[in-house]
Amino acid sequence: MSVRRESAEWSPRAAPGQQALPAQRAGHALSREFYCDPALFEHEVRRLILRHWHCVGHHSQVREPGDFFTTSFCGEPILVVRGQDRAVRALLNVCRHRGSRVCTQESGHARGGMFVCPYHAWSYGLDGRLRAARHMAEDFDRAAHGLKSLHTRVVEGLIFVSFAEAPLGLEHVEAALAGSARLYGWAEAKVAHRETYPVQANWKLAVENYMECYHCGPAHEEYSRFHLYARPAPLNRAAGVAIEELDYFALRARPGQEAADSARSALGEGAVSGSEDGQPLAPLMGQFSDYDGGMTFFDVGLTSNFLAYPDHGLIYRFIPNSVQSTDMEVIWLVREDARAGSDYELERLTWLWKVTSLADKRIIELNQQGVNSRFYVPGPYTPMEQHTRRFVEWILAELQ
Repeated sequence: MSVRRESAEWSPRAAPGQQALPAQRAGHALSREFYCDPALFEHEVRRLILRHWHCVGHHSQVREPGDFFTTSFCGEPILVVRGQDRAVRALLNVCRHRGSRVCTQESGHARGGMFVCPYHAWSYGLDGRLRAARHMAEDFDRAAHGLKSLHTRVVEGLIFVSFAEAPLGLEHVEAALAGSARLYGWAEAKVAHRETYPVQANWKLAVENYMECYHCGPAHEEYSRFHLYARPAPLNRAAGVAIEELDYFALRARPGQEAADSARSALGEGAVSGSEDGQPLAPLMGQFSDYDGGMTFFDVGLTSNFLAYPDHGLIYRFIPNSVQSTDMEVIWLVREDARAGSDYELERLTWLWKVTSLADKRIIELNQQGVNSRFYVPGPYTPMEQHTRRFVEWILAELQ
């Protein structure tokens, strides 16, 4: 069952703090209220965030029926599981009796194909259906008390969920990932490592930072060593692999469709991957028979961003928790048959984006601390922040 069909409270309401929206100056950063006002954050969650699609992980995390992992989004606990029919489902991890968390583990395998609530032992199947509820009345309708489900789609190995009753279409997403993630073999990849970085800042500051590289020179010496700051024209050096650039991002998405894009970027002379020395990190993935001297960025919706090198990939998840609390989860992907310790060294594989993510955490939190000032006045964007400006204008348009 869909979350929004069951409760009218998900319906959009008039925005608390709506007066902040018209105060924006064209070409300038958002005003203080968008990063500091709890009521405006809650309005964003209900009207904006929950109706979009968000990546929650990779299907290799649930290889076999009964495999599961848990996560959260905007404070909503999510249980992702592969069913007996091999379909991947996302369920709200909230018991239909009195609301306890049903599954308390981060990941694992459901024993006996069941999830049993630790409070009163209501038991649910892998599809979320209620299988047993002790001592209930004879007229109790078990079919009406299954775990609430979210719309779930797996695209090129990436698991996306939406809380909306009628979710946005995925036409742009499928097109962007077919021309990028598919060529990098992400559906045949596996998770090599996951790392979560708690950031004491608003979710928009975290995403805005990811969208631009104006800060890369001052903040990311390690990244800047081999990566160009901007997103140049498509590279033509791919060894038989033609990566397609598409731009259905932000306001370029067609009505009713989720936003998505893909863009190429070059590495510096002599560098072939995102490593400390620019050299290979793991076996080549997908259709690559050689390194092409570049990488590919692709983005889906508001909070899901991806980066692919020929030999590994990264999933960047931005998880809003509260008005000034956001988790950044980074997931490293390698080829499915790659073996840690022989085909790749985990420390080398993860070095660059651990260093970069820690630096991002620091500058995003400093950004929030400055924005909290009563005297903060938004400044203008530079040309290198064009993607951030588009992101902000998209949010404003959807909140109007």
